[in-house]
Amino acid sequence: MSEPATIHVRRLANVDYVTLNRPEVRNAFNEVVIAELTAWAEAAAKDQSLCAVVIGGAGPSFCAGADLTWMSKMAGYTQEENLRDARAAAAMFAAIDALPVPVIAQVQGAALGGGAGLVAVADIAVAAEDATFGFTEVKLGLIPAIIAPYALAKIGPSAARELFITGRRFDAAHAKAIGLVHTVVPESELIDGVNRYLIDIAKNGPEAMSAAKALLRKIANLSIADAAPITAETIAERRVSEEAQKMMKQFLRRL
Repeated sequence: MSEPATIHVRRLANVDYVTLNRPEVRNAFNEVVIAELTAWAEAAAKDQSLCAVVIGGAGPSFCAGADLTWMSKMAGYTQEENLRDARAAAAMFAAIDALPVPVIAQVQGAALGGGAGLVAVADIAVAAEDATFGFTEVKLGLIPAIIAPYALAKIGPSAARELFITGRRFDAAHAKAIGLVHTVVPESELIDGVNRYLIDIAKNGPEAMSAAKALLRKIANLSIADAAPITAETIAERRVSEEAQKMMKQFLRRL
């Protein structure tokens, strides 16, 4: 008999609901989870019928970081084996980040280490008010290296310095204050909070949302002067696109 999947993917109304499915270990990452998430993300990126993605965790926690059994194996890896392992994890986060559709993290319980990184790589994060977060790698003599680019893009260098160096845990209110999450609700309203975003997304141009994500990645580290010609070219292309022409005409007819 084959092992049960470490993630569960359900398609509903052109939305992929991706659930980390290891509640017995608080949905911690191991090499199998990483491989399955990467394979799903790479396939989803090519699926033109997909409109959005919601990533959550089964049971009481979102994702508690690295699996202890996996970590014990890593302790005996050579540097080359660790490099291969780290590159696989980096490829997983990159594949999720590259998805052309909106990605929403639905967070309850703990989101620690790589779990906090998964929140950071999402475009939108909705958290239960009693959720806890932490870039806790330094507590184990490690650092949040692979997730650092996504965390920096979300929370900025000042918050990252404090949280990466102290490894302290923080609550959902602080996560919202620093921009790691966008909406905080009682856990009983978590699904409703996600659905409100999905309703907004459904009203938007799919190509426009994809183009917006691509533009943000392209200009993230550019000066205003360097970004200006890219932004001008991008909006000019969008204005003459079939999607924009259709949606603008519909809007103007309602005036």
